[in-house]
Amino acid sequence: MSKSLGTAASEVVLLATHKRLATHEVVVQHALAERIASLLGAQFVGTYDAALHRGHRLYFIPSDTLVGQDVADALNIRTVNDFFGGLIDFPFMATKAISHPLLKEATALPRGWSTAFSEDAGDSVLRGFSVFNQDDARRAGRLLLEDGPVRVKPVLATAGRGQKVVTCEAELDQVIAQQDMDEVQEWGLVLEEDLSDVITYSVGQVQVAGMTLSYHGTQCLTRDNQGECVYGGSQLWLVRGDYDALLAMDLDAPVRRSVTQAMCYERAALKCFPTLLASRRNYDIAHGVNARGQVCSGVLEQSWRIGGASPAEVEALLAFAADPALQRMGASSHEVYGPTTLPAQAHLLYEGDDPDVGLITKFTQVQPYDRTQ
Repeated sequence: MSKSLGTAASEVVLLATHKRLATHEVVVQHALAERIASLLGAQFVGTYDAALHRGHRLYFIPSDTLVGQDVADALNIRTVNDFFGGLIDFPFMATKAISHPLLKEATALPRGWSTAFSEDAGDSVLRGFSVFNQDDARRAGRLLLEDGPVRVKPVLATAGRGQKVVTCEAELDQVIAQQDMDEVQEWGLVLEEDLSDVITYSVGQVQVAGMTLSYHGTQCLTRDNQGECVYGGSQLWLVRGDYDALLAMDLDAPVRRSVTQAMCYERAALKCFPTLLASRRNYDIAHGVNARGQVCSGVLEQSWRIGGASPAEVEALLAFAADPALQRMGASSHEVYGPTTLPAQAHLLYEGDDPDVGLITKFTQVQPYDRTQ
């Protein structure tokens, strides 16, 4: 996942991708870029401009996972020390589509697909399928419906938006008909067994300025201004070092299982996608009960890009950099819709009436490490 140190950057830039960002996301990424620049002893100079920044020693913060070695070559991205995020070869690799196998007789197979990944990932993922056309979606959904409700998940949607749970073939066909099939053909669509009583854990790692931090944590959900249940933030418990340093901590059984499942998933990705390069990795692991009453858990998706937990990650990086003796700590990111009062000691990232989502407040907090979490 990491390679030898690259040339030290003197300037940090944000890098636009295909992903459209809301105003609050742009503001937060600017704030995080300034903080990462301080960690690197560099200057944040705004959004990348090929003409303006040609020949400069740059550290990139892409808005999404980078796709294609040609993109990396053009930007001179060679190692994890050159950017905050991830680099993969094909679009689907950046999404939750890699988490599940294709149908045995799939009629659509994307270029670069690894049939070995789901085998190597084993029971680190839930039961489900990834599909790349309408016919395969219908067949996969019908197979899964035999055992209970199915969650249909557009892979480009974030914060839990766009997902639908279906309980019969008619509902399945209706939801599939609503999908953007051009998007499905390029990026994929996930159909997965639906769980109840779900707790979503986060496991991840960041590498910036010569530091490696690993963490476990939990996500919280909230209601947006339209009443939809969406991502509301992450509570992270971080340690200095690799995943082994995390496993050396006193962890509850569900947390330990989440860490080992994330590690298994990541090993499978590195084996099956050997050109994968990522300085920021985050995995969502769901624990819940399926329709058959079985308690189960699995990695829902990976995030090899700046994400919802990144404000907490960067807050922790600053704290670890400031105190070389610090070995563990807590940090959290929060997204609150509607009117709110900022907690004491919170670090405000954004507060305003966003044109896309309405009134939203985003902030971080830090805490001592609590081994009971």
